[in-house]
Amino acid sequence: MTLFELTPERAFTDVPATTFAAEGVWERADLQAAIRDRIDVLGDDLLVVAEEFGDYDVKRRIDLLCVDRAGQMVVVELKRTEDGGHMELQALRYAAMVSAMTFDQLAATLGRHLRAVGSPDADRAREVLAEWLEDVGGEDAVLERRVRIVLVSAGFDTQITTTVLWLNDVYDLDVTCIRMTPYRVGERLVVDLQQLIPLPEAAEYTVGLRRREEATRAATSGSGDGRDLTRYAVAGPSGTSAFLPKRRALLLLMHQLHAAGVAPEAMAGAMRRSKFLPVEGRLTGDELAAAFVSRYPKAEENLGRWFLDQPFLDGERTWVLSKMWGIGTVGVMDALTGLAPDSGIEVLPDDGASGD
Repeated sequence: MTLFELTPERAFTDVPATTFAAEGVWERADLQAAIRDRIDVLGDDLLVVAEEFGDYDVKRRIDLLCVDRAGQMVVVELKRTEDGGHMELQALRYAAMVSAMTFDQLAATLGRHLRAVGSPDADRAREVLAEWLEDVGGEDAVLERRVRIVLVSAGFDTQITTTVLWLNDVYDLDVTCIRMTPYRVGERLVVDLQQLIPLPEAAEYTVGLRRREEATRAATSGSGDGRDLTRYAVAGPSGTSAFLPKRRALLLLMHQLHAAGVAPEAMAGAMRRSKFLPVEGRLTGDELAAAFVSRYPKAEENLGRWFLDQPFLDGERTWVLSKMWGIGTVGVMDALTGLAPDSGIEVLPDDGASGD
């Protein structure tokens, strides 16, 4: 595709395309580093957890290893050449390598990466990852076996595009091809990134179709990964909320019940006590964080696991809810709504959604 400049005379003039090789741009030192630091150019739901990852095979290294908010690993393979080489075959091998990673392994990998890039969050990698995966369980998240693949190249030959289309269509894989084309504009080097496969216009439909097929297979086979990814809305006298991840629906439910007169002590009795903890005083912000750590010293290294920004102020005590919820959350919500049966507050599942 040709890039044009619209001149002051309202005329189109060609902007000359160039090549990365001609411009002295290297794969790892230049392109890979630039994409690593602005991973959002490939998608807004990617967290880089490793660069040149090779824990399973030192001879084969993944250019960039990421994870999305749904708990799915994402292999990013990068080439500066205009034919893409054999990158799709490499990426498939890499995807198999990381398909069985656990949260603990991923947290350790992220910690090494953050230290390598000099991030101030290096010592709290586990908390960073838990926050990123909050919608699928935080530290309780079970990473998907299915791995996404993103191929980024200056060009793709027909062998690659044909293979990718076949893999996506027949084997239900999730492989994306993004072409990056460099242009010389005066003293500037401009790079155009365009998604070729799947077509952006069809991406939402394709994802929705894949989710429906997965749900059908799970329902008919009785199998699956054991995760409940249903979202929930909270309905009450003031209206109905949007569909939320379980933990956020639980938080909203408890705040509405509290406003309806249900005491925090009663709510604590409907769940494990360690999930809903009090401190003395009516506190917020830094004062609350300090008092919480003083009362519960083990929480100091994991304050991100608590909804400290949305506490429950009750009399001369402040209560804080945990973010760490796995199985059993729905049962807790049922028990909580039973504390105020006449309040009109209820929890509604989004039976047609996929995503915690």
